[in-house]
Amino acid sequence: MADEAVVRELLAAIPIGCTWLVPVSGPDGEPVDFRIAATSDRIRDIFGRGTKRIDSLLGELYPSLVGGPLWNLYVDVIVTGTPGRMDEFRFDESRSGVVAESRFEISVYRVLGGLLVWWQRVDEYQRRLEHTEALGSLGWAEYELVSGRTDWSPGMYRIFGRDPAEGPLSRGDQAGAMLPEDRGIAEAAWQTLDSGGTSDVTVRFRVGDGVRHMRILSDVARDADGSPVKVYAVVQDVTARVDSRTEIESLSDRLRTREMTALAEHRLAGQLQNLIQPVPRASFVLAGLEAMVSYLPAESAVRVGGDWYHAQTLPDGRVILAIGDVAGHGLEAASGMAHLRFALVAWLSIGIREPGELLRHMNRLCAQLDITGTALVAVYDPVTRALPWARAGHLAPLLGRAGRCAELERPPGLLLGAEPEAEFPEISARLEPDDLVLFFTDGLVERRERGTAGRSAEVHGHLSAVSADPGMEPLARLHHLVRAPSPDDDTCTLAVRVLA
Repeated sequence: MADEAVVRELLAAIPIGCTWLVPVSGPDGEPVDFRIAATSDRIRDIFGRGTKRIDSLLGELYPSLVGGPLWNLYVDVIVTGTPGRMDEFRFDESRSGVVAESRFEISVYRVLGGLLVWWQRVDEYQRRLEHTEALGSLGWAEYELVSGRTDWSPGMYRIFGRDPAEGPLSRGDQAGAMLPEDRGIAEAAWQTLDSGGTSDVTVRFRVGDGVRHMRILSDVARDADGSPVKVYAVVQDVTARVDSRTEIESLSDRLRTREMTALAEHRLAGQLQNLIQPVPRASFVLAGLEAMVSYLPAESAVRVGGDWYHAQTLPDGRVILAIGDVAGHGLEAASGMAHLRFALVAWLSIGIREPGELLRHMNRLCAQLDITGTALVAVYDPVTRALPWARAGHLAPLLGRAGRCAELERPPGLLLGAEPEAEFPEISARLEPDDLVLFFTDGLVERRERGTAGRSAEVHGHLSAVSADPGMEPLARLHHLVRAPSPDDDTCTLAVRVLA
């Protein structure tokens, strides 16, 4: 028992999955079960249990293990003393609130008359890796210089548009895909690696019918004699960023160098805004909704703002409706707006659909970029007509129904970028056929010369009037009525009508 107490104290503090099992023998001396004599408390099982499992029987805690491959491995190791390993053990669980299928790497050793079991979950690690690669357009590669073997992560196949069944591109094929005028950059990268440094370059590859910009961060692992053995590389597809930066720089140069009239200045500002988020000229249909968007730059000057929107029918049939405003004006605000909008699309593509969760991701991104702003995210279900939504310092949407207009009950929510770990509670509204919902940025109602109250009352009146008598093209009528550029701030509106 003295040894057992020491092992318990030791394993409880180990920051990895580790358990010591003591066999329970039957009348014939053969092991019929295993008692958990010690275990890690920092890495717990799938039910969240750590040292509370001590002195419990394995067969009672995990009855599905009894007689299975892992159970047989335990028996074999305790009998023979030969260590064993399972590279991918799958554990199935049918209880609610617990991951249905988990995958583990498990190593088993006979120690002090029992079994020392090391285990690591691989399904969560793989899921995080795949989501990280998809979100950041990332991939990693390893090149063994002696054998010539190449390993690619799933993200590399996605970046290069290649079927994983075909395996990684050979180094020769990669060199052939690189644009000839960038091969000097690649040679400089190799010289940097040869000198012991870390290389960080951006080169262009021909992928399919197009050209992709790839940022490659690489370094070299060496043997005891200092000879290079393996090259590690992380690759990011930065094509969208380069293309957007090129267009923005081009438009920015035109702003700085050309003497233009106010009308021409507004036209160029609209081009820059449309580059990042095109605004449809007419209404468009989403699942169970008709939508219309308006964007008006500030009247006073060419002050490209950070106002943005997003409206999309998701693969599961629901509709994402979002609007926001990055603080400030100019290219910095437009860049911040582009980061948020493009990141939102990426998070939606990997299945993140809850408004509060999306705002939490936006908030952390704003903190990293050192920007602030407001945002509102809603997800409409056309089957139930439920509209759960959350806000980050943004004005609540307006609901027009049968001649009445009211602000939706607003949940709390801090400004984006104000507190990195802020939470954004959700609240849900129930919509009805022919309801009109108006999402907007503060440029719609804030007026220095008249105050917010007067302009807000006008907007409420217009929404009430159109909801009372929708007639033909109610969204176009509402768009025309509320359209009034602010002298000092951009204005973005997203209006939706619930279809019967």
